[in-house]
Amino acid sequence: MRLWDNAWAEFVPFLTFDPEIRRVICSTSAIESANARIRRAVKACGHFPNEQAALKCVYMAIMSLDPTGTGRKRWTMRWKPALNAFDIAFNGRLAAGHK
Repeated sequence: MRLWDNAWAEFVPFLTFDPEIRRVICSTSAIESANARIRRAVKACGHFPNEQAALKCVYMAIMSLDPTGTGRKRWTMRWKPALNAFDIAFNGRLAAGHK
């Protein structure tokens, strides 16, 4: 109960977001999974001779997350409502970054 009392001031602003935004914010398991795969790939390689080799290792780890190529379709279906809600909530700031 004390945890709720202490964190209530930080939690209440979260409730003002649309449900689509809250759903994306609360689902960090995909991000944690990708981060773990990148860390595992970098640890397996050990030492990199240059920055380009390190970037290639990270790139290959990210590309191996979706070997069939269907992840983009799933990502788009999951994030499109949230991106629209972000664009409305933050008054077009996302669209300004694409120009």
